[in-house]
Amino acid sequence: MSYAIFRSESINTIKDLGQIGAHNKRDKKAYKSNPDIDITKTKNNIDIVPLSDKYTKGYYELVKDYKKEYEEKQLTTREDRRKSFDKMLDDSNSVVADELLFTSDNDFFKGMSKKEIKKWADTCMEFVYNDLGYTKEQILHATVHMDEKTPHLHCVVVPLIKKFDKRTNTEKYTISKKHYMKSGAYISELQDKYWQRMNDKGFKLERGIKNSDNEHISIKEFKKITRKLDNRMEKQNYLMTRDYEILEEKLKTSKPTITGKEVKIDKEAYDTLQDFMNTSKMVIRDMPKNQALFEELQEYTNQYREMEQDKRHLQVEIRRLENKNEELQKENRKLHNFLNVMLQSIKKFFRQLLHIGTEKDKDNVVEEITAYHQLNYYKDSDLHDIADGTSREEEINDYIYEQNYEIDKDYDDYDVDI
Repeated sequence: MSYAIFRSESINTIKDLGQIGAHNKRDKKAYKSNPDIDITKTKNNIDIVPLSDKYTKGYYELVKDYKKEYEEKQLTTREDRRKSFDKMLDDSNSVVADELLFTSDNDFFKGMSKKEIKKWADTCMEFVYNDLGYTKEQILHATVHMDEKTPHLHCVVVPLIKKFDKRTNTEKYTISKKHYMKSGAYISELQDKYWQRMNDKGFKLERGIKNSDNEHISIKEFKKITRKLDNRMEKQNYLMTRDYEILEEKLKTSKPTITGKEVKIDKEAYDTLQDFMNTSKMVIRDMPKNQALFEELQEYTNQYREMEQDKRHLQVEIRRLENKNEELQKENRKLHNFLNVMLQSIKKFFRQLLHIGTEKDKDNVVEEITAYHQLNYYKDSDLHDIADGTSREEEINDYIYEQNYEIDKDYDDYDVDI
């Protein structure tokens, strides 16, 4: 049985709103290289409540009366207390807008036509209007993403209301998410209503887990994250192994020419080395993302451990996920060790590039090895080994000195404070 998943994510600043809009409307060129988004399927995305403008422009049009009321009030406000409308929104304890996300898992959407998915999305919007209480005028944009692995509906709402102000005895505009999401208990009721509405319309879905810290989390969600991490690490292992084997094979047939302090290698071997360096850089840059997913998996595992006793039947699945999590961590450590071995292996190639490469190549080497040093993949001694006798030796030694000096200075300051 698939789960009925409904989430609410606060949007706290105008800048955040713009970034979410760029994602939801696929305005960024970066999505062409995003492995989670198939840009060839973006044309299949379904606009339920269209927005032709960018989010910020559409937002200002939606709240124009609020903005006018606020700016008129500023005319009678002390100058040192005046704020722009944007600044007021960003500084407010309330939200700028709220993003509602509706989805389930791949099994639920499997075999559904685009028409059937739109019917599901329309049912979600009935929940927004009839159960949450939003009007169509408060919907900034609603769209179904069909270009990711699992279809899902993004609905951005602006909880703009008129509220009675006892101090002035008048009604004034304000933005209040709490008006629609009153409390944790009320949100639980809304989850029940959403589940009931979906099933009444023929969508057979299971209610999410009640009384947990995160009601929208389900076993299916957990599995999705695990699969994503598994696929990512499998891809990284494949790329690193492939490029290393190509490089190793190329070096067997390439005969470096040594003249004095210079080491010359043929262009084909040089290009292969560059490909390997680029792959290494990509894998290392992905390490923080892998770690973030591990932490998310661990957080979910901890939350499931605290479930009520009547949810014991889930414990078997949790243990299975915990074992999978441990396997992935072992795989991550294995990949981490593999990277360390590779980085040690390519030290001589970095050194060769500092001898025979162009100035741009040498700049890239310095940038790469200092980045690895900051990530603790290279020690000071590694950088000394690479730079020794090259034209960039002094530059790299200066970098090492600056790094160590900053550490000593911080330590001394700490002693003084004590």
